[in-house]
Amino acid sequence: MKFTNDGIRGVSGYFPYNDPEIGTPLKKTESMPLLFTPITIRNVTFKNRIFAAPMCQYSSDKGHATDWHLVHIGSMASRGVGAICMEATSVVPEGRISPEDAGLWTDSQMEPLKRIVNFVHAQGTKIGVQLAHAGRKASTYAPWVRERAGVRNTTVSIEENGWPNEVVGPSPIPWSEDLVEPKELNKDQLIEIEEAFIASIKRCQEIGFDFIEIHGAHGYLLSSFVSPLSNIRSDEFGGQLLENRLRWPLQLIKRCRDAWSKPLFVRISATDWADGPEQENGVWKQFGIEQSKVYASEMYKLGIDLVHVSCGGNWSNQKIIVVPGVPYAESIKQANPQQLVGVVGVITDPKLAESYLQEGKADIIFLARALMRNPHWPLEAAEQLGLRVKAANQYERAFDRL
Repeated sequence: MKFTNDGIRGVSGYFPYNDPEIGTPLKKTESMPLLFTPITIRNVTFKNRIFAAPMCQYSSDKGHATDWHLVHIGSMASRGVGAICMEATSVVPEGRISPEDAGLWTDSQMEPLKRIVNFVHAQGTKIGVQLAHAGRKASTYAPWVRERAGVRNTTVSIEENGWPNEVVGPSPIPWSEDLVEPKELNKDQLIEIEEAFIASIKRCQEIGFDFIEIHGAHGYLLSSFVSPLSNIRSDEFGGQLLENRLRWPLQLIKRCRDAWSKPLFVRISATDWADGPEQENGVWKQFGIEQSKVYASEMYKLGIDLVHVSCGGNWSNQKIIVVPGVPYAESIKQANPQQLVGVVGVITDPKLAESYLQEGKADIIFLARALMRNPHWPLEAAEQLGLRVKAANQYERAFDRL
């Protein structure tokens, strides 16, 4: 009998073959945790329900991914997550949050992403990308640059590689007094942005991503369109009527759905976290859970596969209660019980994460900072849930105790 260190097939280069896949149970149990149960979304099967949420790294070179991204994403892919969603990736240069944000507006940006996708697939992990436009929150400093400059979230000047004269939004309302007033987008410009999303989706197909997430949260372009705090347009795309404020985001999302056959997610902010109620005397005061439920239902009708529920980011004076976003995800799930919902935000305890799934509050657990602090979170979570899962071949000797 011959014993060889075989490589995985179907990828470029040599990577030892893991059997079973990293992050999957070594032995089935009668009470298998849902966190480690596979889930099929549209035409893609994910090995478990721990997904890495998009995490901006402010480390791209003119929108191109670098070796930092390969190591950052690779560290999670080889530690057992079911899927990874790459950071907010702008469909146009002026849609970046910072000058060093990721982009997918030109073909030259595909090759470094192909390398990352190839590595992730070699670890038996699915990978997607979050397509985005920062809207009125574009052209700002990377967090550590802002800290070094001793300023708040301030618009970056042309001399600092910014584009202050190209910042746009649904209405000429700045996110804060420290950011420039955005130019109101006209209908032709909205169509141009739609076309940019479609062009990026075509590049995603060639790169080999398994899913796409549309960034509709945190005060960026789509998020600012749906909120009455940032959208006071007088045309069919804005104002008090919720139907109007949802119109353009839904129009864009439909075009993205039509252009992409694999799973399509949308991330939303379920509340603006502004002072006061969501609605008062029939007037919408801010975006909140009641409007979010309507928004989610309309997206599901368009064929969206999962709504990824976050919150905040659209109101500079927001009053955030730092707790997991479970109540918002649960409300959307209750309103759409047959649809898939993902939850994110301050989730660190594996047993709590498992309870959210068991109680039907969400279908997918998205983690961000928890994975930054500890990429081995899935393997350690399994231990806490009484399950042994596969570690990467190269790391197995470090997990003999599990």
